[in-house]
Amino acid sequence: MRRWMSALAVTGAVVLGATGCAPPGGTDGDLTNDWAPLGEPAVFTPAAETCHSADFSETVYLSSYLPVDCATNHRLETVHVGTFAGAAGELEAPPKPGSAQFGTAYAECDDRARGFLGADWRTGRLWLGVALPAPIGWTAGARWFRCDLTELANVEEDGDAVGRTATLKGALREAGPLHLGCYRTTLTRNRTVDQMTSVECSARHNAEFAGVWRAPATLKYPTADRDWQTFYDGCYTVAARYVGVSQSTVRFRTGVVVLPGGPDDWTSGNRGVRCYLWISDRTFTRSLKGAGPAGLPIRTG
Repeated sequence: MRRWMSALAVTGAVVLGATGCAPPGGTDGDLTNDWAPLGEPAVFTPAAETCHSADFSETVYLSSYLPVDCATNHRLETVHVGTFAGAAGELEAPPKPGSAQFGTAYAECDDRARGFLGADWRTGRLWLGVALPAPIGWTAGARWFRCDLTELANVEEDGDAVGRTATLKGALREAGPLHLGCYRTTLTRNRTVDQMTSVECSARHNAEFAGVWRAPATLKYPTADRDWQTFYDGCYTVAARYVGVSQSTVRFRTGVVVLPGGPDDWTSGNRGVRCYLWISDRTFTRSLKGAGPAGLPIRTG
């Protein structure tokens, strides 16, 4: 309203001047020399540690930026807002997933999410996304990237986003319902894992989350059977450390389920692979963490 009123006043003064009328008393006839200069237009930048009721979007528009109180129902939480630097400032449009600039932003988000949660976000039912300014915002000078976390119903079967009424800050610092734990698996006719249903570790189960293997940045996303061997090797290393058995015998004690993110996540820079124990010939009613050779004996069948 204030801008509209000012524009109207100036328009009226111009009309008066055009008809040859004298300027009002107390003025010198110059309509601009007493106005304070306008400042530089501010570029919209989202705030960190805010929650949002909308689902994740890879592009953030000012018109849809409606943060809400984290104590109310929401589906997304921004844990960090970073800034592109260097060569990214010369780009005509926001960097694409797969570019060096986007990979650097993802790595920063990954690190900040760990600090915000208290542990690697992949150890919980969570997903991390990197959102960028809209092209029009980038053209105006916006160079930020937003790091957003979403709680999922599950991570093993591409579960949907889950609404929350509390912040995720510190949510993985201690054991809780967000953490990945034990599972009851079912098999296909080909004896491969079909479904993994989360259960309490005190209930009968034959699979358990063991940790995260960080794949090399140069490793390509697996598309053929032969591509998976490196992933199996990495997860067997994680499994041996989790149970407390030797690398040389872990393959004779358990199988592993390997769960990288999807191809889009891989392109974005996510090299964290979730690793699970999978014991196909028996069940357990307790966690196998630190169980050692006696807790997870060598299979004889």
